[in-house]
Amino acid sequence: MKKLSETLTELGIAFSFPIEIKDANGNWTYHEQFWGWEKWGYDANGNRTYYENSYGRKEGTPRSKTNQ
Repeated sequence: MKKLSETLTELGIAFSFPIEIKDANGNWTYHEQFWGWEKWGYDANGNRTYYENSYGRKEGTPRSKTNQ
């Protein structure tokens, strides 16, 4: 997965670390520092169903676009 900071740089969008994104329920969905990133997924009840980081750790199964 390409880091969000790389995409922002390619698009010429200024940013600073940390890059933090939360969903409408206040759950972290993405967090990036200069050293790496973390990504989370949640079900409709707000339970964490997926976790992944830039070091290769993966837990659970991400939802596909057809299930959203």
